[in-house]
Amino acid sequence: MTRVVVMGSGSALPTRVVSNAELAQTVDTDDAWIVERTGIRQRHIAGEGETTGTLGADAARRAMDAAGVDPDTIGLIVLATATPDQTFPSTASWVQHELGCKNAFAFDVAAVCSGFLFALGTAEAMLKTGMAKRALVIGSETFTRIVDWDDRTTCVLFGDGAGAFVLETQEIAASEAQTAPGIICTRLHTDGEHGSLLYVDGGPSTTGTVGKLRMKGREVFRHAVVNLADVLTQVLDEAGMEGAQLDWVVPHQANARILDATARKLSLPADKVIRTVDIHANTSAASVPLAYDVAVRDGRIKKGDLVMLEAMGGGFTWGASLLRV
Repeated sequence: MTRVVVMGSGSALPTRVVSNAELAQTVDTDDAWIVERTGIRQRHIAGEGETTGTLGADAARRAMDAAGVDPDTIGLIVLATATPDQTFPSTASWVQHELGCKNAFAFDVAAVCSGFLFALGTAEAMLKTGMAKRALVIGSETFTRIVDWDDRTTCVLFGDGAGAFVLETQEIAASEAQTAPGIICTRLHTDGEHGSLLYVDGGPSTTGTVGKLRMKGREVFRHAVVNLADVLTQVLDEAGMEGAQLDWVVPHQANARILDATARKLSLPADKVIRTVDIHANTSAASVPLAYDVAVRDGRIKKGDLVMLEAMGGGFTWGASLLRV
C-alpha cells in the first residue's frame, strides 16, 4: 500500500514581536484581560517586505532543508491561506517561482484556520494517485492585516507566521499500517450554515474591498469544542486506535480555553497537547504546521511518535489528520 510520509517540517515568523503590554498602548485592553480569556501573551506581526508569500517561502525552505531535498524534486505545492498576496495569481505560484521548484504545479486552498488540514488532505490524495511524488504543503498567513484594530475582542487574538511540510510517497506492507511512518487517516468537514459566525466582511465580488474579520466568539467556541472532539474520535475510530495511544496532539492554536476543553472532552492529559498560542497567538492556517515544527525542533516530537493534527476555522470548516512521524 502507498503511504504519504512527512519528510521534514519548517516554519517562519515575522521579525516584530508585539507583547500584550505593547498592544495595550493602542488598544483598549490589558495583559491580564487577554491572558485570562485567551492564554495569549504575544504575537508576531508582519512588517514591510514580509508577506504571506515571503513567510511561506521561508518556511518551505526550512522544511526542504530538514528533509534534505532539492527544489527541483518537488512536484506539487499546495498553500493554505486566507490572506493571499494578491487576488490572483495564487500565492503558491509566487512561492513556486521564488523557491525554484520548476517542476511543481502549485495552487492555493482557502479553508481559513483549517486550511492546512485541507491542503494536507488534498496533497495526500494527489500524491497517492501519482500526480506527483513529492510535495510541499504550506500554511501561511498575514492575518493581522485583516483584523479590525478597533475591535479589542478580536484584534488581540491573531498573529502572522507560516509552517510547511515536505511530503513524499512510500510503499509499505499492509501489515505495517499502524506502525509505519506516514499519514494514517484524514477527515475533513464543512458546514456553511454557520458562516456568519466567523467571516470577513468584504471580497472582490461583493464589496470590491478586502474587508475585516468579524467573529461571534462564544458561538464559535461552542461549535469548536464539539466539532473537534467529534472529528478526533472519528479519525481514531477509523484508524482502529484510542486516544491513550497518542503521543501528541497538535491543535489549531486559537485559544487556550478551546485547547483545554477539547483535551478534557477526549480525556487527554494536558502535557500531550502542543501549545504555542501563548507566543504566536492565532496564526490561522499557519498554526498547526508552525506548532508542529516548534515541537519537532525542540525534541518533543520524535521519530515513531503518533501525532494527531486538528483544526477548525471559518466556514465552518474542521478536520483532523493522524500520522506516524
